Amino acid sequence: MSACRYDPTLDGAYAWFRVGVSLTMAAIGSVGLWSYVVILPLIEEEFSVGRGDASFPYTMTMLGFAFGNMAVGRMVDRYGVSRPALVAIVGLCLGYLGVSQTDNFYVLNLYQGLFIGISTAAGFGPLIADISKWFRKRRGLAMAAVASGNYLAGAIWPPIIQYVVEAEGWRFAYAGIGVFCLVAMTPLALMLRSAPPNEAQQRAANGGVAHEEHVQAIGLSPRALQILLVIAGLGCCVAMSMPQVHIVAYCVDLGYEAARGAEMLSLMLAAGVICRLSSGWLADKIGGVRTLLLGSVLQCVALFLYLPFDGLASLYVVSLLFGLAQGGIVPCYAVIVREYLPVSYAGRAIGVIIMSTVLGMALGGWLSGAVYEVTGSYTAAFLNGIGWNLVNILVMVLILLRSGRARTAPA
Repeated sequence: MSACRYDPTLDGAYAWFRVGVSLTMAAIGSVGLWSYVVILPLIEEEFSVGRGDASFPYTMTMLGFAFGNMAVGRMVDRYGVSRPALVAIVGLCLGYLGVSQTDNFYVLNLYQGLFIGISTAAGFGPLIADISKWFRKRRGLAMAAVASGNYLAGAIWPPIIQYVVEAEGWRFAYAGIGVFCLVAMTPLALMLRSAPPNEAQQRAANGGVAHEEHVQAIGLSPRALQILLVIAGLGCCVAMSMPQVHIVAYCVDLGYEAARGAEMLSLMLAAGVICRLSSGWLADKIGGVRTLLLGSVLQCVALFLYLPFDGLASLYVVSLLFGLAQGGIVPCYAVIVREYLPVSYAGRAIGVIIMSTVLGMALGGWLSGAVYEVTGSYTAAFLNGIGWNLVNILVMVLILLRSGRARTAPA
């Protein structure tokens, strides 16, 4: 296939081929974010632990995922994406096979965090960082497309795993996932061995004229910008986690069936894919900061709407709106990094910021539950999320103002 041939130009046919390969890898490898949710009740029963203890392997998975985005992101800057991805694929396989064989709950926790969690990270931030190096004009759309992989995984994997669990048991399902990831993802990782276009290749592709990638001025040091984006990532994702983590429990609290809350979560994720793609397209037009700020404001509005509208039909509509608002926020952080920082910072900076968003989800999920325990109502939990969302908005307004001043400052 001609599309598979190496093309040294940015935004070329080969670059879009890599988007397709990366999206497929992300949709397969992100199984690690969703598989344990399906088997959690079975783990609780088989290992005779409480619901809180049975939930801890998921927490370990998310902590591993957060650390993995930072660690693997640094490896991408040094070695490219293919070799770290191959290591992660082996780790993912070993993790699933290990969990399927262990009878020790504490060992299960270690497999979930150290193998499945860290390895799953290779299918998110590092792939986004890599694909950003292959685009200039359509960078936002390409990065958003790859970032949609984990939402697609959330829509595809749970029903498949549930079917296998009911037919063969959870241990068979986990072993099958490990083997499938190894077999399916290895050839995909090998397809990503080509290095991104460098100056010499760009010179040849542009008739002897080297293309110097434009990095926008912002009036902040790289470290200061990263710190602000980490704070913003924590704020938006603490807020984001309130509906995503607690929508099922919120519905039960209101007297509705848990299945209705699960349907609302699926609706959020499906809408999130649409939002990610549209936000990527918009970021190419107006920039990552403005696109993220717009998404954050709309997310804040959607959170407010959960307070007065608690009817069943209303909750479906608000959940749809919430998904359409928040889905594109996280990929925009990666777009901002590529707009304002040199390409050599891409892997590690995106990894650190993605890590902060995952930690924000973990913190927000726990914090919302803690607020509910204290107040006996989810109203205060929604207000807590809105407060964190306002922190995100303030940080992004600050970055927007600094970038505006930098553009107007005399050379």
